[in-house]
Amino acid sequence: MTDIRPQPGILDIALYEGGESALPGVPPERVLKLSSNENPFGPSPKAIEAYQACASSLHRYPSSDHRALRAAIGEVHGLDPDRIICGAGSDEIISLLCQAYAGPGDEVIHTEHGFAMYRISALAAGATPVEVRERERVTDVEAILAAANERTRLVFIANPNNPTGTMIGGNALARLADGLPEHALLVLDGAYAEFVEDYDGGAALVEARDNVVMTRTFSKIYGLGGLRVGWGYAPRAVIDVLNRVRGPFNVSGPALAAAEAAVRDRDYTARCAAENRRLRAMLAEGLARLGVPSDTSQANFVLARFPSAAEAEACDAWLRREGIIVRRVAGYGLPEALRITVGDEEAVRRVIAAVRDFREATA
Repeated sequence: MTDIRPQPGILDIALYEGGESALPGVPPERVLKLSSNENPFGPSPKAIEAYQACASSLHRYPSSDHRALRAAIGEVHGLDPDRIICGAGSDEIISLLCQAYAGPGDEVIHTEHGFAMYRISALAAGATPVEVRERERVTDVEAILAAANERTRLVFIANPNNPTGTMIGGNALARLADGLPEHALLVLDGAYAEFVEDYDGGAALVEARDNVVMTRTFSKIYGLGGLRVGWGYAPRAVIDVLNRVRGPFNVSGPALAAAEAAVRDRDYTARCAAENRRLRAMLAEGLARLGVPSDTSQANFVLARFPSAAEAEACDAWLRREGIIVRRVAGYGLPEALRITVGDEEAVRRVIAAVRDFREATA
């Protein structure tokens, strides 16, 4: 009889559940998927063209240093390409950070409504995740600083946050970076940074300090979630460490090509961001008129809040019967809320109409 066991912490991980994409008994053409914060307009046509151009070279290994994509990211964002690392989604960068900087006896801080992968990656590395309260669904810098101690190695902040859509400003982020123990890294998850006007995702903070890392993704505004491409920007010493533990061919050739074309197509990205702002306001205001409030979102979704968990569940069930899939977020400590992706205009109007019918039927 064997005694084969996984590393401590792994069996404490609850499996991550992605957003649903199908509904039993509902024809696929009637299903409106608003559960994964995907870009309803899809990727740039230039990204699609670049992806298709790779079809004849699928037998070739991809670049191991991601030089062309790093150069493109650096050019578009005004960053040093040598301080950029690419990964299979920003999830991999998060995982690499935990693998490299946290282990048994160490602590990894995240906020109470923060992205689930922070806890998962900490546990996978053998570290202890530490959940810190938020203040009315907004990151609380003072609470994080109070929780930090000699065991703290990483602090993860999603800004804007998923699933709340809220964010904190540059002064608060700087205060957090300056107040952490000198052995701790602050990781700013900027998966939704492109949806915020005049926001660099924390790049300037990375430039000014040696204890800050920024992560970004091509899955949201760039519409490349199916290809799994992300990147990080960090001090050179951190990039050197992460490159030592990442796989040499962790991003495929077609994904690298599509991501490079996507980040260079600034006009398409700007149009997507502008449409998201317009339609996000339409969705939030339409729901508010129906008595369903949400915090001011800076992302491509709204967190619709109901008086009770029972009402949120009832509304979700109603939407599903109408062929609309949104995201329950009870697992994020928000049982009374539903996270709703901002779709195109037809999708936004369909959601508002369905919630209106629900409210009228249950009044």
